[in-house]
Amino acid sequence: MAAQARRKLIAGNWKMNKTIPEGLALVRELKGLVASIPGDRVEIAVAPPFVSLHAVAKELEGSSLKLAAQNCHWEASGAYTGEVSAQMLKDVGCAYVIVGHSERRQYFGETDETVNKRTRAVLGAGMKPIICVGETLAEREANRTLEVVERQVAGALKGFTAAEAAGFVLAYEPVWAIGTGRTATSAQAQEVHRAIREQLGRLYDRGTAEQVLIQYGGSVKPDNAAELLGQADVDGALVGGASLKAGDFAAIVKGGV
Repeated sequence: MAAQARRKLIAGNWKMNKTIPEGLALVRELKGLVASIPGDRVEIAVAPPFVSLHAVAKELEGSSLKLAAQNCHWEASGAYTGEVSAQMLKDVGCAYVIVGHSERRQYFGETDETVNKRTRAVLGAGMKPIICVGETLAEREANRTLEVVERQVAGALKGFTAAEAAGFVLAYEPVWAIGTGRTATSAQAQEVHRAIREQLGRLYDRGTAEQVLIQYGGSVKPDNAAELLGQADVDGALVGGASLKAGDFAAIVKGGV
């Protein structure tokens, strides 16, 4: 598959924001703003909080927008108070599940091993994982960016075949750029994305590496989206704060066309 054939994926991670009525209003506005965007060039997904998934799924019916969840547990069911299984997310209409976000790693004890287990659960339920990787500011300043990211990628993909991994989405999110207003330059993003794709080639093969989508995340905004998304190995964006405003998110989507 040629690099130019990869369809971009722009996903909005709402995090712990928006009540159900607010979320429905956001999606209704967004649908109108992106209705004319060609679906063969870019796929759009939104990831509301768990409690909004069912209502947002209903609102998305008949549109090209996809539903994503922000996390899932690796077990299918059981005594795991407060958790949600991958099959529950599939049943509510999710096509994607974000796993390993840096906020999960920082605040909730996420590890490369638990990311791997969640990824297996997502795949087993018939959805696609969006696997987040990225270095802290201290790690970047110590010139450990590629070491850290490659460890996270290898850990997340451990035990998966090339055929399985080919359908995965990876999201490079430098932790120092998330919610800080700081953004990796397009060259910094491309460097890491290229390194990830080369690693995928070593773990599997060149063909598999060329199929995997690698998103960029970290203070993506309308004014920097087109340059970031124009890089050869940047296959979309995982958008945080800017996805909470329909106009901003739509502008980012259009930057990827």
